[in-house]
Amino acid sequence: MTRMTAARLTAALSEAIVAGHHKVGDLLPTELELAAQFDTSRHTVRLALQELQQLGLVSRRKNVGTRVESARPAANYKQALTSIEGVVQFGKAHMREVIDVADEVADLTLAQTLGCAGGSRWLRISSLRRNRDDVANPIGWTDAYLDPAYRDIIPRVRDNPQELISSLIEANYGVNIVQIRQDIEAVALPARVAGPLNAEAGSPALRILRSYIDTTRQTIEISVTYHPASRFRLTMSLDRHTD
Repeated sequence: MTRMTAARLTAALSEAIVAGHHKVGDLLPTELELAAQFDTSRHTVRLALQELQQLGLVSRRKNVGTRVESARPAANYKQALTSIEGVVQFGKAHMREVIDVADEVADLTLAQTLGCAGGSRWLRISSLRRNRDDVANPIGWTDAYLDPAYRDIIPRVRDNPQELISSLIEANYGVNIVQIRQDIEAVALPARVAGPLNAEAGSPALRILRSYIDTTRQTIEISVTYHPASRFRLTMSLDRHTD
């Protein structure tokens, strides 16, 4: 039996909070109690609780515990760059709407963006990410570039809007992602995505390029996401290591 991951535990706890099984003001069970309940490690529980805190669902205080603060994730997405689970949780919190699927040959501009050879062939899946509380203003536009060998994943991508494409590839093709390389750049929002995002072309935005690497060090997916500046924040924790 596969042990529960932090991403799955985060999803289970967030669903329980949204459903009202843990009400605003309630204290969640302790880390040890949650580890026993879900048959997982305390480290996994701690990662899941950190993700819930980043989503604005709970607060954590020493000698007090983990308290439910909201029944809904924060309206503006705030992502913690602490683990692969943090990226996976992005899919759990927001709905993907597939806008276009096409075969694409990389011209020199796209090849430079993706870091691939000109003329490379890709399967492109373009989609919007929407917050349930503000469907009129999507939080981002993503162009996901896959090896055409993964073409059969398209129906699953459409039918599972809360699962990342990379997670669906893992589940259906027997690959295992061990690293996500992420590059973040401040850009002017391109005109081609401004309309679907209900934002102004040329306005401030973040462009996030992610490369998903498997155990054989092969890149199985490259995604390019644009976020209007007012709808997305990135957070990072830097810990000092002591001997």
